[in-house]
Amino acid sequence: MQLVDIGANLTHESFHPDRDAVLERARAAGVVQLVVTGASAQGSEDALSLARRHPGLLYATAGVHPHHAADYTADTDTLLRTLVREPEVRAVGEAGLDYFRDYAPRAAQHFAFERQLGIALETGKPVFAHQRDAHDDFMAILRPLRDRLSRVVVHCFTGERRELFECLDLDCDIGITGWICDERRGAHLNDLVRSIPAHRLMVETDAPYLLPRDLPHKPSHRRNEPMYLPHVARAVAHARGEALETLAATTTATARSFFSLPAV
Repeated sequence: MQLVDIGANLTHESFHPDRDAVLERARAAGVVQLVVTGASAQGSEDALSLARRHPGLLYATAGVHPHHAADYTADTDTLLRTLVREPEVRAVGEAGLDYFRDYAPRAAQHFAFERQLGIALETGKPVFAHQRDAHDDFMAILRPLRDRLSRVVVHCFTGERRELFECLDLDCDIGITGWICDERRGAHLNDLVRSIPAHRLMVETDAPYLLPRDLPHKPSHRRNEPMYLPHVARAVAHARGEALETLAATTTATARSFFSLPAV
């Protein structure tokens, strides 16, 4: 069984002491390829650098998360346009809108999202998108451009039924994290994931965030890491009424198609 983690923040400082061990544990768990998320200008450079140190195992995205949208300058735009042309960088993002915390002004979030969609249009790279509590505005920005974008994944989907079906109607892929393992916030996903076509579904950890709440043995440091992706995949497979092996095969095939990853 092989799995692809489409969203892991492996440049996060919590991984500095033991990143190589984290990758070894991921491999031992069957996670054979990972996409390292670029969420800021510096983070995107770091993601590319890390991917270059682990060819064939790690790939990267380049983008600016909406939390950092206020820092999106002309220099940032130039840098991202350079980074996304590197072969290790397989998508533009993490780009989108986040009204849950509003760490950046909404106008700045809209601007950064629009600029990054423009980069995706120019380069043909897919979009690794983020949306939280901003669905209607997110769709209003994305919808007019969708037909000209190659592919879009709404990563870490946590929304409701209307939001899911509007994303699917726009031909977006969906990334599911350990949010589905959270009985307080994610129980609704157990029903919704059954409606996601197999060729539109991918799995991810969003490590070091979103440690699955139902892990039988949680680490004391509470850090999520890619070795827990099989736990997430098992939860998704159970909700869909599928064998884990089937879910692993289809999500891995979808991830490889989306990010243009080679078979290993």
